[in-house]
Amino acid sequence: MNIKTGTSLKKAGAKHHYSGTDFWIKLKHAATAAGKELVEKSLWLYYASHRPETPTWAKAAVYSALAYFILPTDTIPDFIPGTGYTDDLAAILAAVSTISSYIDDDVKSRASEKVAHWFGKNETGKKAQQSSSP
Repeated sequence: MNIKTGTSLKKAGAKHHYSGTDFWIKLKHAATAAGKELVEKSLWLYYASHRPETPTWAKAAVYSALAYFILPTDTIPDFIPGTGYTDDLAAILAAVSTISSYIDDDVKSRASEKVAHWFGKNETGKKAQQSSSP
């Protein structure tokens, strides 16, 4: 099964354990515990996967990393203080590295706005504006 040749994500199994709805639920509930970096990089992946220019193989890498983040059972349980999200961050960073050429300024800007919304303030210290869309 070669994902690069256009095999559908469904056939490739990349979306088998990934759900956009579950991603948003997990991210919103775990944002503070997971930390700003994991949240921001996860959003980079999410937004990059929705760009029409992002190829199927890159989307498969994204969905695999986000599925690992969503799964309730993983190598290091998320409830362990200080280290619970270490393995999730490693999976996310590996995917970011893999698809970095598809993470453009628009993707980073959208993620930055959402992070500012969830964490309260942007880099300049100004109160973040409310945003209702993903």
